[in-house]
Amino acid sequence: MSMFCFQCQETAKGTGCTVKGVCGKPDDVARLQDLLVYVTKGISLYSVKAKENGIIDAKANEFITESLFVTITNVNFDRASILSQIKVGLELRDQLKQKLQDESISVADIRHDAALWQGETESELEEKAAQVGILVTENEDVRSLREMLTYGIKGVAAYAKHAYVLGYRDEEVFEFMQKGLAATLDDSLSGDELTGLVLECGEIAVKTMALLDKANTTTYGTPEITKVNIGVGQRPGILISGHDLKDMEQLLEQTKDTGVDVYTHSEMLPAHYYPAFKKYEHFVGNYGNAWWKQNEEFAKFNGPILMTTNCIIPVKESYKDRIYTTSVVKYPGVKHIDAGSDGKKDFSEIIAQAKQCDAPEELETGEIVGGFAHSTVLSVADKVIEAVKSGAIKKFVVMAGCDGRMKSRQYYTDFAQELPEDTVILTAGCAKYRYNKLDLGDIGGIPRVLDAGQCNDSYSLAVIALKLKEAFELEDVNELPISYNIAWYEQKAVAVLLALLSLGVKNIHLGPTLPGFLSPNVAKVLVDKFNISGISNVEEDVVKLTR
Repeated sequence: MSMFCFQCQETAKGTGCTVKGVCGKPDDVARLQDLLVYVTKGISLYSVKAKENGIIDAKANEFITESLFVTITNVNFDRASILSQIKVGLELRDQLKQKLQDESISVADIRHDAALWQGETESELEEKAAQVGILVTENEDVRSLREMLTYGIKGVAAYAKHAYVLGYRDEEVFEFMQKGLAATLDDSLSGDELTGLVLECGEIAVKTMALLDKANTTTYGTPEITKVNIGVGQRPGILISGHDLKDMEQLLEQTKDTGVDVYTHSEMLPAHYYPAFKKYEHFVGNYGNAWWKQNEEFAKFNGPILMTTNCIIPVKESYKDRIYTTSVVKYPGVKHIDAGSDGKKDFSEIIAQAKQCDAPEELETGEIVGGFAHSTVLSVADKVIEAVKSGAIKKFVVMAGCDGRMKSRQYYTDFAQELPEDTVILTAGCAKYRYNKLDLGDIGGIPRVLDAGQCNDSYSLAVIALKLKEAFELEDVNELPISYNIAWYEQKAVAVLLALLSLGVKNIHLGPTLPGFLSPNVAKVLVDKFNISGISNVEEDVVKLTR
């Protein structure tokens, strides 16, 4: 096979892409992404040794974090940029090795190939890339645990990147990422030890999401309950997608008084909930739906599009001259905007192009409501608790996670519609686009769909659950009238799942399919320990999750 990748939910046949990624990445890009991950593991071997001796290398922290983000599904399709990143990584690895030796710290025990091999030419790197893929680990259970750990760390890396862009870092997060990556190279570790690291990754995911929550709310204010326009205006617009709120801030500031409106798309929708962005009158609404509809929706938007993080999909000619990438996102033939040494980005080219474009084509009209982060929900906790005690609310169903292209995801729309009227949906992530425009009403003024925000705001849902546990004086979070029907797509969702498991949450339903990277034995461990299961059909699952 020319490649092997099974890190996303849509992987071919549910087992692995072997010719070309379902996401659109060609086999050579897939292999180079494998090599980039391998390079981060080699750096981690030296970085772990450095940290044991009191040496912290900020460059290693940032390189590993950004490189792992590059390899998340639908982030970077650009072969040249990945090759360049690999070369930078090899130089950094050797510099770190030299720094240890200069400090008279022996590295004789670091004999792994990832720490020692040398490659300079493109052909040498390509040859190596073909040798370091997932299937190098022959034992399927060890492979499963290693990959689950790697994917969880990738999700942690994405959230850590967003936090440190805003000036918030936690050395413990970087330390675990590198310890975990190094562990995937250690053939002496038992299955139990690898399982322990996987669960520890969940604990670090909670810590990282809490850090990002602090970064976002300290910088932009506490999310507020907000009605967001889903129609369009008469002026030209710029559409911003992804997750990066700092990019949003800079774009809004630079588009002031230009006659250009700004719209969010997909996971950028929750930007509307932050007080800091409400002062911009030209921040007019949300356009479209989840990431996978971008080809159709970007073509109709008419104006330029800025992709700040995942998910970008193969770009169509109908808008290729209007789409821009920034940060870790890259696509061949698409203009990329880098930050200056001061962290600022110049969006003047995008703004100039927008002025020459027609206003967006209208897709829909109306409003959607969001902004139910943990602080907002907890501010009306008495009302929520009384509704539960009175029986007005019988059940909360967490339907957080990712959306995707598979027709089977219609299940989540149907499930939301069939839930009893005394049930409240707690959501975060782009999974909400399957039901956030349905007219599901409210319960005593409490909307039946409470949107906490982006996928990283799943942290808010965990905080809400833990606070309700305290309020009801329960010993176990699983005694709450809360059930979990989680949709997943990529590696940030793996981090969120592990976070929930680390908090002791059990009986999670995961769909629309179980991960291809779960071997039967590893899946059995999750079932036995946490009672994780797949989805079945709407009728059965509604009964099961609301009884």
